[in-house]
Amino acid sequence: MAVTEAVENYLETILILSQMQSDVHAIDICSYLGYSRPTVSIVLKKMRDDGLVDVDNDNHIRLTDSGRAIAERMYERHKLITEFLIDIGVSKNTAQNDACKIEHDISDETFEAFKRKYKKKIK
Repeated sequence: MAVTEAVENYLETILILSQMQSDVHAIDICSYLGYSRPTVSIVLKKMRDDGLVDVDNDNHIRLTDSGRAIAERMYERHKLITEFLIDIGVSKNTAQNDACKIEHDISDETFEAFKRKYKKKIK
């Protein structure tokens, strides 16, 4: 299943929110991303249909195993790329914004090579 950049962002957001609070609701995603409720509802329905999230009777949103795997992959990329950009002198805000763009386009091969090389330097 091909996952779009938008869906990757939603999954990563749900992961981040679930680390900050016990329950994640659509309104939390709206607030975090600055999107309207109808927009978030449409994407959540697609993610539910694709088996990436579950929504219980109380409207708590949880990542499925496949959704969590994607979210964790994106979040790892985001954190490491942000850290690297800050390390080379980019401001924190710019580094976070640029990392969000880069994390979706970099290939797995390139990211793994980058991670091996960069992690050696920070040890």
